[in-house]
Amino acid sequence: MPSEPELPPEQKQLPKAPGLLRSSGLVGIMTMLSRVLGLVRDMVIARYFGAGAGADAFFVAFKIPNFLRRLFAEGAFSQAFVPVLSSYRENQSRSDVQRLVNAVAGSLGLVLLGVTLVAILGAPVLTAIFAPGFLDDEVKFALTSDMLRITFPYLFLISLTAFAGGILNSYDRFAVPAFTPVLLNLAMIAAAIWLTPLMDEPVMALAWGVFIAGALQLFFQLPFLMRLGLLPRPRVDYRHEGVSRILKLMVPALFGVSVSQINLLLDTVLASFLQTGSVSWLYYSDRLAELPLGVFGIAIATVILPNLSRKHTAASPDQFAATLDWAVRAVLLIGLPAALALALLAEPLIATLFHYGEVTDRDVAMSAQSLLAYSAGLLAFMLIKVLAPGFFARQDTKTPVKIGVIAMVANMVFNLILVFPLAHAGLALATSLSAWLNGYLLWRGLRKEGAWQGQPGWPRFLLQILFANGALAAVILWLNPPVAVWLANGGYQRAADMAILVGAGVAVYFVALALAGVRVRHFRQR
Repeated sequence: MPSEPELPPEQKQLPKAPGLLRSSGLVGIMTMLSRVLGLVRDMVIARYFGAGAGADAFFVAFKIPNFLRRLFAEGAFSQAFVPVLSSYRENQSRSDVQRLVNAVAGSLGLVLLGVTLVAILGAPVLTAIFAPGFLDDEVKFALTSDMLRITFPYLFLISLTAFAGGILNSYDRFAVPAFTPVLLNLAMIAAAIWLTPLMDEPVMALAWGVFIAGALQLFFQLPFLMRLGLLPRPRVDYRHEGVSRILKLMVPALFGVSVSQINLLLDTVLASFLQTGSVSWLYYSDRLAELPLGVFGIAIATVILPNLSRKHTAASPDQFAATLDWAVRAVLLIGLPAALALALLAEPLIATLFHYGEVTDRDVAMSAQSLLAYSAGLLAFMLIKVLAPGFFARQDTKTPVKIGVIAMVANMVFNLILVFPLAHAGLALATSLSAWLNGYLLWRGLRKEGAWQGQPGWPRFLLQILFANGALAAVILWLNPPVAVWLANGGYQRAADMAILVGAGVAVYFVALALAGVRVRHFRQR
């Protein structure tokens, strides 16, 4: 009996998509690994370079391409590309999807190459724009410019990596893109330890580590695209209908999706005018605030964007609203205790992770001040990550732009008001306040348009998480010794004490949730 002919790829049924909780958990685990290694990376940097002029110079040279990565690659581009690709996946053939991928790869790559070459040639100009306070220090300014020439190609490499990751995420292959940042941390750790002794200017090793990491991250994802059958064959075609749609969506999304990143960059610009160490203090505290944001907020946002895009394409407004509601509840469940823990453990956390080598007691205290300010806005940062996709999935980028501009102007005003009495901590607090404004306006817009509708059970849910967070605060206050003890202890003792404290806090929080009636099944959604 003759066998049935094999269906072409576009007619084959794709495997059933995993549930949102499982997918978010998978991305969260991978991101947790990356963020933990990121903290190890920062501990190594702190040990070798402290919070001096060299560290300030590197953080600026790294922040410029990293900011543009978040603004462009993981921000505007991803939020525009994934909905368009999801629409093609649902409504077009596999060959049409491949043509879209080819056109985007060629068009995006050409633009990125041009931007990178201009940036390398104009490195001193970029340094003057992003760190004008360095103009008074010729050595720091020249060092930053030299490192920027090495780190800026990272934008080209990581943007193509984000493009590849967007394809994989659209086909529910979340693990590989989530694991990829691990390679950045490993490369920078290796560079700090083994390249530093080989450099005339030791801190230059970190710049080369960034460049190497960009190449590793891009080439790591290519085999998985090949396995999916969507390995790009770049073709420059700006007239392609999908490319035109992506470009049209990207222009306003540049502001709408990454206002918090613009605000953080403004902090760096103003901090460059403050005393030496201010840039580093903000960096170390921001890194700790980024841990829960990346592990949970970005993980949930990564999973729901293609999901929301498919629901919008399938005209399922009730499921769309339910998915957004699920995301907001998940963020509150994790974001609120994370913010509370960062606030209560600001100095112990900074001391445990960074109080080594060149980092002094004063550096710990100053970094803790800005961490406390960032913790006040952590929940807002996370809510922005999950609310913005509610607009982008519907290919509405104009509304987030309007909201983003309002939040950015507010941040500038807050900066000017708070920087004088609070110095660098005032910059962090201004960012948090503007994030709350941004998050509120996004939520109000979605609610007004009917895209977000509160599902049953909100009053009870709020009481449950408030009870659990009260228990968490009680156990932290009970077990946490005075700051002087943390500073006096050795590194291993601090790490052991922090592990016990964190373990006890997590255990008490989830036990309290269980006692209050919260169950895992309440968060299972396909």
